[in-house]
Amino acid sequence: MAFIRPYKFDDWNDTAFICRATLPPSLIDEKTTVRLAPYMWTHQFTLLNPQNCFVLDDGTGHVVGYVIGSTDVHDMAARYGRFTNLVGGTGEIEGVPVELVEQSRKEVGPAPADLDNLQPFLIPSPEDPSKKIVNETHMLQQIYNPRWLLLDSNLTPKRKELISGTKYRAVMHIDMLESHQRQGWGKTLIKTFLESIAKEGATGLQIGVSGENTKVIPFYEKCGFRVQPGGEEEGGVWMVRDVSETGW
Repeated sequence: MAFIRPYKFDDWNDTAFICRATLPPSLIDEKTTVRLAPYMWTHQFTLLNPQNCFVLDDGTGHVVGYVIGSTDVHDMAARYGRFTNLVGGTGEIEGVPVELVEQSRKEVGPAPADLDNLQPFLIPSPEDPSKKIVNETHMLQQIYNPRWLLLDSNLTPKRKELISGTKYRAVMHIDMLESHQRQGWGKTLIKTFLESIAKEGATGLQIGVSGENTKVIPFYEKCGFRVQPGGEEEGGVWMVRDVSETGW
């Protein structure tokens, strides 16, 4: 029987598979995005905030879903050097199996020369300039620079204000394979995550919903989230939740 448990390094490849398998339709066939996605949206959270990361085990040790995040993105950004050392450094990383360090450096590759000027996410294809492809340099800039990934990015002023405030500093990502969706596990994972960040003093949580995945908004609303105006300026939806809110 499936059950929720804390994340461990043995779950590294399972969580990467889930991240890749649940990418939006527009990205799931992009080789660059598939390769780098777990290093942009998954592994840095499990490495830096394992106490806030939980997985859905199918009962055999195989992970079929997860919830990951951080109590405070500013605190996470301050500790981000451990992750950049994992993907682009040399030598061993304390506490991380050697094979995962080698795998990470092979899959990610070196940092771009310029980390301070964020390039566009989509660029014209060299084969067909009329088509857009994912810009690998943009993804690597976000992977290597916590400013772009966690604090600034190409966000609108309203979102920057939300992140820089004192209330909604916690962030969360949740993904689950189709086989275990619509069974109540998502709600239970979120409750587990909220309990973990409440213990660390978090007051508010924010999430971003892709414009391609707005069908999940009613689910999040049932879990106590509410839409924050301004997300439509980026083509997505922002949602926030008070950590102490009950009755859901």
